[in-house]
Amino acid sequence: MRTVLVTGPGGAGRTTVAAATALAAARSGTRVTLLTSDRLPGELAGVTVRRIDSAAHFRAELLAFQDRAGVALDLLGASRLDAEELTELPGAEQLALLSALREAAADEPGLLVVDLPPADRALAALALPEQLRRYLRRLLPPERQAARSLRPVLAQLAGVPMPARWLYETAARWDLELAAVQAVIEDPGTTVRLVAEPGPAAAEALRTARLGIAVQRLALDAVVANKLLPAETPDPWLAGLVAQQRKHLDELAGEFPVVTEVAHLGRDPRGDDDLERLGTGSGPDGAPAPQWSIEDRLAEDDVLVWRLPLPGAVKDGLALVRRGDELLLTVGPFRRIAALPSALRRCTVTGAGLHDGVLEIRFAPDPELWPRGR
Repeated sequence: MRTVLVTGPGGAGRTTVAAATALAAARSGTRVTLLTSDRLPGELAGVTVRRIDSAAHFRAELLAFQDRAGVALDLLGASRLDAEELTELPGAEQLALLSALREAAADEPGLLVVDLPPADRALAALALPEQLRRYLRRLLPPERQAARSLRPVLAQLAGVPMPARWLYETAARWDLELAAVQAVIEDPGTTVRLVAEPGPAAAEALRTARLGIAVQRLALDAVVANKLLPAETPDPWLAGLVAQQRKHLDELAGEFPVVTEVAHLGRDPRGDDDLERLGTGSGPDGAPAPQWSIEDRLAEDDVLVWRLPLPGAVKDGLALVRRGDELLLTVGPFRRIAALPSALRRCTVTGAGLHDGVLEIRFAPDPELWPRGR
């Protein structure tokens, strides 16, 4: 299965491009699923469309959790909530998206096209599975479940039911679901496609999004330059807009490996025929994700170098903190807590430098932990 995650600056036509991509693949004979929460510009014949309803997902999940936690809630004298009084809270949209992504991927279509929110919100949602699983492991360590045999004794001593069992069962279920959606996001067949209308604001937004994609170690397969005006026009005013678009389009072509051009129809797309005219195909097949590689320089400088590709990163706003076996990386508006590879856990950090969009972190083997033969 291949997955294409479509995002970009707001108002750039993400949903239209996602729909055109899905339709083009379906008409070539591929089994396609499109995941979206927005209104589509066509019927998309041959495409399975799954709707993301964040409000319904929030209500269903909260009511289910309320049922599972019934004993504890009754013990606290809590008043149960009814479905009619529930209004989704901030963050519900992201969780609904992840749940829908997991369920759609489980059907294993040939191509799964996901119409994501604007890039900043999309990247935050894609980072959630890894972040939430880390929180669960810290707050409810799986090894603590070994004490299950003691819970009846503790319940008798305390005189009240112990909620640990349902709590750990809920945490385990969440972890499995998060692991499933994380596997889809990190799969080699998953790529991100950025959609933008060429212009000064879009160029900066695309650079920021590219950096966030690299921080999350995702693969960027293409930039779709959408709503391009006709190259030749007798109208002087329109010619000025065309010249501005072409200038920024040339800049994008110089910065991004693949830029796909999509013409402006002169109106909003209406129907499958208009989507087909846009000519957006499924694009490159499986662009590689940036590799965080380890370079062995022990023979020369007695160090190991962890190389992290971060295109567009600058030294200002770049911060590194090591905590145990994890590295806290902050790059501009993005932050990631990454587990150190096993070889580097037995080393100490000796320095770091940013060179041509690649962050190089130097590690020296700890003589107390490193094999004597090295």
